[in-house]
Amino acid sequence: MDAARYHRRRLKEPAASLQNHAAAASAGAVAANAVPHLAHAAMRQPFPTPFSDPPGRTDSSPRLNAVWAGMILATAAWLVATQRRRLGRPSFWLVAGVSGVAAAFGLEVYFRSLDRHVIPQRSSP
Repeated sequence: MDAARYHRRRLKEPAASLQNHAAAASAGAVAANAVPHLAHAAMRQPFPTPFSDPPGRTDSSPRLNAVWAGMILATAAWLVATQRRRLGRPSFWLVAGVSGVAAAFGLEVYFRSLDRHVIPQRSSP
């Protein structure tokens, strides 16, 4: 395909709107949230989910974390599928990636505030 045809084709495609960027950002943030749940489920360790009591503050079973991670990944896949016409655009993946990293930092701050992973001090013999 010559350059002129390529540019004409690109001009016919609609520009990414705020709604498209919001979908990409949501997909990245939601997918980032699945990582710790899936990792804890794979390691068979408990981790907080919205199904715990109180929600997000106490641990849930590894099986429940696997279910929750599956629900999260299905949501992220649905958000990506709604933008299938824009999957070839680097801006889609850039927005998704940046929001995923931002969500990961936000989740890390939140879970650190729970003070769940305090390493017990070893007593010396």
